Amino acid sequence: MTYPATTGEFSAAPGHGSRYERSAVIDLDAIRHNVRRLAAAASPAKVMAVVKADAYGHGAVPVARAALEAGASWLGVAHISEALALRATGIDAPLLAWLHTTESNFGAAVAAGVDIGCSGWELDRIVAAAREQERPARVHLKVDTGLGRNGAALDSWDQLVGEAMDYQDQGLLRVVGIFSHLAVADEPERPETDQQLATFREVLAVAEDAGVDPEVRHLANTPATLSRPDTHFDLVRVGLGIYGLSPFAGQSSAELGLRPAMTLRTLVSQCKEVPDGQGVSYGLHYRTRGDSTLGLIPVGYADGVPRSATGGPVRVAGRTYPVVGRIAMDQMVIDLGGIGGAGADLLGAEAELFGDGADGGPTADDWARAAGTINYEIVTRISPRVPRRFINEEDRTSASSQEKLS
Repeated sequence: MTYPATTGEFSAAPGHGSRYERSAVIDLDAIRHNVRRLAAAASPAKVMAVVKADAYGHGAVPVARAALEAGASWLGVAHISEALALRATGIDAPLLAWLHTTESNFGAAVAAGVDIGCSGWELDRIVAAAREQERPARVHLKVDTGLGRNGAALDSWDQLVGEAMDYQDQGLLRVVGIFSHLAVADEPERPETDQQLATFREVLAVAEDAGVDPEVRHLANTPATLSRPDTHFDLVRVGLGIYGLSPFAGQSSAELGLRPAMTLRTLVSQCKEVPDGQGVSYGLHYRTRGDSTLGLIPVGYADGVPRSATGGPVRVAGRTYPVVGRIAMDQMVIDLGGIGGAGADLLGAEAELFGDGADGGPTADDWARAAGTINYEIVTRISPRVPRRFINEEDRTSASSQEKLS
């Protein structure tokens, strides 16, 4: 990252031998491992790696490339703008965008060969874009089987399929896929998944009777990929799982064979000794119990750490401490206890908020519990102010295979 200045430019990257003040470290080997794990669970269905929201905060372009290297056949995003950004980097894999507004750039999507999800109202606009581009649009028809968000209502499905096939006969589009989205697959005991699956089979039959011959039918998300093989059809859409996080309340990432890919870390920016009863942060809702040393951790809610997550864990020098007092915009505080002058040795020490948890360290799930939210939100909300640092950018598995071939 470089910032212009009146006297030239300077780089915000750390100098030789220095450490980032704060960073989200993304292990691309973990991404590849997770894609391979999910591909094995989904086989023979193919895998769509969902890289919307900047790959859940992990960096869309590096993650997309790593996922494709590991065997993902498709990429998925919410917005057309996200798809176009991927295309601009030279990524030419099959790519679906499914959440639109009346201002969405369907023409650019058609021109870039981006597949477009269609819930009904978009169809005429997509066709107009296809006419303008003189190129057939690639469309996935979406049906609402029970989630209650986008997707065609069941009573309008026949009409949508019929209109889409009319346009296909005119050479203006190709119905590439039919899809829906599950509401409670992360709670495997609930019956609604069975109900949605039955409904999806019914709408597929309606479409097939109308002459639709889709390349892909897709319903399963990460939890269904791992727990419901009957929902896999031709393609599964996996988001959370490729980032190594568990969608199930009762199972850890490790138990599912997944590796969390993001580590959020910074450096202790101050240590100071304080007396008994010292208040900490806005509102002074926490006070020390005896003489103590406070450690200042220079990240806060402007960096995407939830303000509500007091008690979230921070690991410093092999020990984990809870955040005390309110989390502020740029900083938070941990109570290191009565360590006296030893606190001076911790100035500049690495402070890890979450990582893969392999050594018993804190995880995104721990922060989700502290904030009363879900692990999806913890990683996705880490702000652009925190630099992403990518490690293991080379696919060592492929490199090893190439070495053996040579």
